[in-house]
Amino acid sequence: MWIAQAVRAEGAGLAAADFALVHQAVLAACDALDGVTDGILENPRKCAFDPAVLECKGDRKDACLSTAQVAAVRKIYSPVKDDMGKVVFAGHERGSELGWNTMAGARPFAIGLDHFRYVVFKDASWEYGGLSFPRDADLAARTDAGLINSLDPNLKAFMGRGGKLIQYHGWNDPQISPGSSLDYFESVRAATPGAAGSYRLFMVPGMGHCGGGEGPNQFDMLGALEQWVEQKKAPDSVIASRLERTRPLCPYPQVAVYKGSGSTDEAASFVCRAE
Repeated sequence: MWIAQAVRAEGAGLAAADFALVHQAVLAACDALDGVTDGILENPRKCAFDPAVLECKGDRKDACLSTAQVAAVRKIYSPVKDDMGKVVFAGHERGSELGWNTMAGARPFAIGLDHFRYVVFKDASWEYGGLSFPRDADLAARTDAGLINSLDPNLKAFMGRGGKLIQYHGWNDPQISPGSSLDYFESVRAATPGAAGSYRLFMVPGMGHCGGGEGPNQFDMLGALEQWVEQKKAPDSVIASRLERTRPLCPYPQVAVYKGSGSTDEAASFVCRAE
C-alpha cells in the first residue's frame, strides 16, 4: 500500500519502460562495485544510486523521469517506519526494478489490499487512498498481534534441541523486501544465544521472489541442511547456477568476491569473504 500510494501521486505513475530505465541506470552506477560486470549486484546495500540522475532536464522528455516519478522511485527504495522511526518493513533493493510491476503496476498488490480490508479495517469497501503512514502501519501491527506476522526472534528451544535453520532470500525480490530477512536474522542473532552456530542466511544476488531473476538461482538448500544436521557439516557456501553460470552463495554477511582470475561464470573463481 506504501508503494501503491507512491506511484499514484499526481504525475508519479511508472510503466515497464520506466522500470527498465531505472534498472539500467542502477547497473551502470553499481554493477562493477563487486569487481565483476555481469548485470548482477552482489550486495545491493553497497549501491548508493539516486534516481535523481534520471530526472528530465529542460525540454527533454524521453529516457528520463519526471520529478514526481523520481520521488516515487525513492519511496519504493525507502522503508516503512512506525511513529518512533523504527523500520516496520524494508524498502525494495536497488537492482529489483524489473519486478516492480508486482507492486508499482496498474493495480495495487492484492494481498496487501485484502489484508487492510479484511484484517485491519474489516471493511470490504475500504480503499488504500486514505491510508496514513505511520499511523495505520502501527494500527496494522497492533491488529495483527502475531496472527500473520511471525517475528519472534527467540529460537532458543528449537536450537537447544539441535535444530538447524537455513534461510535464503533473493536480493531482487519485488514482493517480500529482502531487508525483512536481514532484520529477522539480526534479531535472532541478538536474542538467541548460540544462534551463530545454528542459523545461516543466504542472500541470493539477482534472484527474484523465491526464484527466477537474472542471477544464478538454482541450488540445493535442502541438501545443505541435511549435511548440516546429519553430518555436522555447516554450509560455508552453496553453489547456485543459471544456464552456464555458477556462483557461490555465501552465508550472510559474507559475499562472493572474485579472485581476480578465471572465468567470472564459474564458482571456483570466487571466494566467500566478509566485506
